Amino acid sequence: MEPADRTTTTAATTAPSRLAPFAVPATGAGAGAAAARAYAESVARTGWGGPGREVREEDVVDLLLVVSELVTNAIRHGDGLAGFEARPTEEGLWIAVHDHSAVVPRAAYAFPTTHPGGGYGWPLVARLARDIAVEVRPEGGKTISALVPLRAAGAP
Repeated sequence: MEPADRTTTTAATTAPSRLAPFAVPATGAGAGAAAARAYAESVARTGWGGPGREVREEDVVDLLLVVSELVTNAIRHGDGLAGFEARPTEEGLWIAVHDHSAVVPRAAYAFPTTHPGGGYGWPLVARLARDIAVEVRPEGGKTISALVPLRAAGAP
């Protein structure tokens, strides 16, 4: 399966009711990404992991990379970060990054094959996450969501 096959693009009508409320990081590329990473790590360690089920450190690193890439892209290419969500699932941590632009990344339609000085973020996200979706929000902007798989420490 090509990584692009794991990406869906839709025009969303409303967010599913099971979603956690927004946790909006501070403005600015550094503060926004840093706040989102800290929030996602906290949810992974306490909401998914916790006593008796500690999360694997390498999975936390993967999670932080995905969060950094998606939040930084929202800030740089999506007219700013509108919100960030993180919700534990049985398989890992579901994250959603909301921005102010309705423009869907070209990479959502076709996996990039060249990287002229950049463009490594989307392939990285596609390798580390699954169930990636891009949804244009009726109120404006878009949401890019993904599931980052997590494993318990000591699990194979």
